[in-house]
Amino acid sequence: MARKARTNLPEAQDASAADRLAPIRTERLELVLLSPELLRAILEGEPAAGLEIPAGWPDEHDRRFLQLRLDQVTKDPGRLEWLPRAIVLRKRGRPVIGHIGFHGPPGVNGPRKPNALEVGYTVFEPFRRRGYATEAVSAVLAWAREAYEIHHFVASVSPDNVPSLALVRRFGFRRTGRQWDDEDGEELVFELHL
Repeated sequence: MARKARTNLPEAQDASAADRLAPIRTERLELVLLSPELLRAILEGEPAAGLEIPAGWPDEHDRRFLQLRLDQVTKDPGRLEWLPRAIVLRKRGRPVIGHIGFHGPPGVNGPRKPNALEVGYTVFEPFRRRGYATEAVSAVLAWAREAYEIHHFVASVSPDNVPSLALVRRFGFRRTGRQWDDEDGEELVFELHL
């Protein structure tokens, strides 16, 4: 069972914008919002606010993803709190071990899912199979419930991504369909109602 995330947010109705932008902390992780400034630094290979960026990251796929999110928030600053978050180990050096977030604010998943959030995550290879993805997903789902009272979540997973398929099933996501993603190919679509 996933650990309950300990966020630094007050009750949902009292959560201020500053609280929603603050890092989300769990037992082992800190989920740091990739602000436009931080995104620019990462994309330009500059120091990134005390974070230890792994060599070779971002790769070409993540570079396109991070640039897309930067372009979106530049055009619509209201998307700021929906930017991805770096998954950072809460230890000396603060290494970035992946990223997590939602594909955008509620409702970007089409008219059939107007209040749903689609979660996406990546844990870099040397840090996989240690429960970090489970801990991070638990934390962002708790954040969305606490800050926005969101109870409907979507996850799209490649049919050959066995670890992610196991993770979404562990959380209780149910398969509801298939789709084609121009970037990632065939995906199985899962939904969770809390």
